Amino acid sequence: MEFWEKTIGFFWGGESLALLVMVLFVWAMLFHFRRDERASLVNTVGFFFVCLFGQFIAGLLHALDLARAAAVTHEVFVIGAGVAVIRLWGQLVFRVVLPAVKLTPPRITEDIFVIIAYIAWFMVRLRYAGLDLGSILATSAMITAVVAFAMQDTLGNILGGLALQLDNSVEVGDWIKVDDISGRVVDIRWRSTLVETRNWETVVFPNSQLMKNKFMVLGRRTDQPVQWRRWVWFNVGLDIAPTRVVSVVEDSILQTEIANVAKNPAPNCILMDMDNKGYARYALRYWLTDLTPDDPTDAMLRWHIMTALQRAGIKLALEEKSIHITKENEKYEEVVHHREVLLRIKTLRRVELFSQLTEVELRELAERLRYSPFAKGNIIARQGDVRSHWLYVIINGDAEVFVDLSNGKRRTVRTLGRGDFFGEMGLLTGAPRSASVIAKTDVECYRIDKDVVEELLHNRPSIAEEVSHILVTRRAELDTALQNLDATGAHPDLSQQRYEILETIKRFFSLGN
Repeated sequence: MEFWEKTIGFFWGGESLALLVMVLFVWAMLFHFRRDERASLVNTVGFFFVCLFGQFIAGLLHALDLARAAAVTHEVFVIGAGVAVIRLWGQLVFRVVLPAVKLTPPRITEDIFVIIAYIAWFMVRLRYAGLDLGSILATSAMITAVVAFAMQDTLGNILGGLALQLDNSVEVGDWIKVDDISGRVVDIRWRSTLVETRNWETVVFPNSQLMKNKFMVLGRRTDQPVQWRRWVWFNVGLDIAPTRVVSVVEDSILQTEIANVAKNPAPNCILMDMDNKGYARYALRYWLTDLTPDDPTDAMLRWHIMTALQRAGIKLALEEKSIHITKENEKYEEVVHHREVLLRIKTLRRVELFSQLTEVELRELAERLRYSPFAKGNIIARQGDVRSHWLYVIINGDAEVFVDLSNGKRRTVRTLGRGDFFGEMGLLTGAPRSASVIAKTDVECYRIDKDVVEELLHNRPSIAEEVSHILVTRRAELDTALQNLDATGAHPDLSQQRYEILETIKRFFSLGN
């Protein structure tokens, strides 16, 4: 009985229970909040209990009157238990408490404080054991000098990592470019900095390399949000005025919501060069808000540029080559053109406005249609616009008709698909657009301009009276959708409206009575 009393008395002090409860509490907190680090926590707590068992062994040695062995064993395992406790508290403070108050210091900061605590604990225990710290420090200084000389590169990397953290040159989450490698910083360690590229590669940069050589931090500017300027290049022939190219491209981009493209600063198009090969080189400059999808965003902008230029009848410039055209090529082009015209005639027959046209009139109209593609998100028509005197016929894709209400809200009127048309009031009467139309998908349209219809009406004025009936019906449908009213109740006098629209058409196209 006396043997076990001596063992327990040496092993279990008055503070042991409080220490055990504290360790279990800290471990429980970390185990709950840091699910991804449970294996490491189990190892740390396991090490703590091993140290407790070691102290129990020291108690057995003490009970056997092996005082020196008991003291050394006890001190070793006390130091080990203290290391485990310091590690647990370091994880609790830096990985639970500080993130809870919106502070996320890098892992290297935690390591520094924990190591300092380890050294302090070790020195306290040595002092408690009765060792002279002065002689130990003197010996340590000599050993440190030798080790420092032998580990110059490693120490350079460690000091470089500390310097990067202290002066905030680079932070976790920053995008950096070193030589021809760019990627996002995911961790700053003692010896190296880890950078993940867009190609799913992890590049390990020695910290000394980052300190000795220049590198770029992408998208970072003082007191500004993270955004990075990008350039999208394209070529247009010198026969097109630069002001027109710039206007067409900027109008299209600025009116469209494109993911990851900053509104401020706004994208802008500029003339960069004039080549002796016969074309001008332009660039659309924009600011990327998410640096990960750089190429996909460039591709989306190229598509918007291409469709905007096509709608305006502007061709992208290609390198000129001498090509010999044979008669077979000419015949093939004639067949393709004839097939395209037949397709256009078939499309026009589905448009109610042109149901009264003869075969000859339909063919003339089909020859003069303009192909107009729109990228997803483009505003095809804008409510209140008084300059758009043309009509669109959708041949592929879907578009949405909506109106902006006086209370600032938007109401969707209907969805348009293949074969639908819109813009007839602006084309035939010059009236402002009563609603806006936006491309829900990539949309392909045929566009009919005022001059084409004007020539048609002058050749056969009776068409004006025929289309006026259709316009009244279309307007009644739109008003019903907007006001949620019965069409008959909302428009009791359709004949009067037909007369007014017919007179408006005649005035707009200068048709005689």
